[in-house]
Amino acid sequence: MTQTFADRVTRVEPSATIAISNLASELEADGVDVVDLSVGEPDFPTPQNVVEAGKQAIDDGHTGYAPSNGIPQLREAIVEKFEADGLSYGTDELIVTPGGKQALFEVFMALLDEDDEVVLFDPAWVSYEAMAKMAGASIERVDLSPYDFQLEPALDELAEVVTDDTSLIVVNSPSNPTGAVFSDAALEGVRDLAVEHDVMALSDEIYQEITYGTDMTSLGSLDGMEGRTITLNGFSKAYSMTGWRLGYVGLPADLHEQAAKIQSHSVTCATHFVQYAGLEALTNTDEAVAEMRDAFHERRDMLLELFEEHDKDVATPEGAFYMMLPVDDDDQAWCEGAIEDAHVATVPGSAFGTPGYARLSYAASEGRLREAVERLADNDYI
Repeated sequence: MTQTFADRVTRVEPSATIAISNLASELEADGVDVVDLSVGEPDFPTPQNVVEAGKQAIDDGHTGYAPSNGIPQLREAIVEKFEADGLSYGTDELIVTPGGKQALFEVFMALLDEDDEVVLFDPAWVSYEAMAKMAGASIERVDLSPYDFQLEPALDELAEVVTDDTSLIVVNSPSNPTGAVFSDAALEGVRDLAVEHDVMALSDEIYQEITYGTDMTSLGSLDGMEGRTITLNGFSKAYSMTGWRLGYVGLPADLHEQAAKIQSHSVTCATHFVQYAGLEALTNTDEAVAEMRDAFHERRDMLLELFEEHDKDVATPEGAFYMMLPVDDDDQAWCEGAIEDAHVATVPGSAFGTPGYARLSYAASEGRLREAVERLADNDYI
């Protein structure tokens, strides 16, 4: 039988980050010791009080369907969190989702039509492009690599790209894969163009709690952005809850109504008892988050020093837990060789729209990070 598939699927490639992680897992299954720096997953356990809250919710019988948009207690806590960030969303403008990816998917599917235009800042997280293409949208890009991945120096290029035909500008600060935190002036430049051309903006703030001495501003808090900003966040990164699958998104009321339809007809709701764990994370984990952030900060500084010793000039990440390492022009071949020869797993920069780099995640112990650099050096990859 000859099988054909929907264009929305065939127009995208599998996730490069997951593909590299799968290859690392296959090598490990064969007994190879791989230092896996490919996946953005904190190496800390979920805080114990959050685990206990999840267990208690199970014991309390919260194992059935939850309200599709999220339990009221969690939505109220998210509203308070947003208010602290200068954002104004009501509980009826929130959707609690099974993971941040699901929130993003619902927004893209609700907002974008065939041939709508999405603006991305390269390097951009791999799933932005994939989800936009699934919706049938086209992509316009602004390359930040000449500016150490900062947006402010590229505002003139952005102004050339954003037009009245633009449907959505995607902002991710702190950034995956670069760790860049965009300045207020950069965000104000996005605001000015969004207002001028009547464009919606999506602010992905999943790494909001992980910054290193740099203040992070939420795009939707700027004058003129209320009502035109979608703010996405979640629990995976800051609270080390990747496997719990819990995210949330604040949307203007009219878009919320449409995105909520997708949630109700697909995943129905986020897992009921997990939402109680999320409530505990949001309200009672400041100390645990600070400890993880301090550890990431120390690892970042250590890596920068190690690469400097090997004469590698690496842009300093101001947040998240990623670093873009300059490598050969053929970054795909470099990454494949690094995992085969040095047994160090990284992700090609071309997967994020920026060839010539490899993304490293420093969500690993200092010992493993040192070993990774030593292996790359011993095998002539740096």
